[in-house]
Amino acid sequence: MRYVAIGDSFTEGLGDELPDGPVRGWADLVAAGLAAASDEPVHYANLAVRGRLLAPVVADQLPAALALDPAPTLITLNGGGNDMMRPGCDVAQLVALTEQAVSRCAEAGVQLVLLSGADPTARLPLGSMIHRRGVQLTAAVGDLAARSGLVFVDAFGDEELRRPGYWSPDRLHLGPAGHRRVAGLVLAALGHPGEASVIDPGPDEVRRLGAEARYYRQHVLPWVLRRVARRSSGHGRTGKHLDWVPVPAGPGVVDEDARR
Repeated sequence: MRYVAIGDSFTEGLGDELPDGPVRGWADLVAAGLAAASDEPVHYANLAVRGRLLAPVVADQLPAALALDPAPTLITLNGGGNDMMRPGCDVAQLVALTEQAVSRCAEAGVQLVLLSGADPTARLPLGSMIHRRGVQLTAAVGDLAARSGLVFVDAFGDEELRRPGYWSPDRLHLGPAGHRRVAGLVLAALGHPGEASVIDPGPDEVRRLGAEARYYRQHVLPWVLRRVARRSSGHGRTGKHLDWVPVPAGPGVVDEDARR
């Protein structure tokens, strides 16, 4: 098994920071889960970069993934979340880009898994507009996957993932629990079912004025300033694993976390 993940911050793993600094995320957990399920090491690469629009994911990351030596046997693709937050987003164009990726992987004989990103919109500014676009994109990509005979993982439609406890403080990126749940959804879709990660709901969220002011100052304002400056959060960054790294066989990280 040689697995490559491509996409944006969702696939890079932002929000699932390890104690020593690097991000982990659902794709890392999937690689570990595949190694545990097969009882053999998995070779893993992750070319995803935060802030990337879908066009450069398909134009840059996908060719780089297919050019790895030896060639990949499995690729996961998610994208479009950053596009949907921008004015003038063309959902039909996002679907067309996804179709290009499907065709290229089919020509290369590489298994492609399509994912919709989790839905953060209930707690975001302008969330209703982004939600409408997300519903349209998810439905279209799901139809594309069905027509093409591909595995499709619908994280956007997962009601459990919409609960606040699955998200990081910026409300845009999943936290550790959210990444564990997405990893479980992907592994189940690939034929390695396990108990889905579910967190204790805890108390109902109370959104007080002071906390909301801090949220806008710490998270929303920097995002707006980057948009004004036309500067991506991923400017100057590359994927965290540009070439194959071995993931040893052993207990999956998702399973280990579930036992704690």
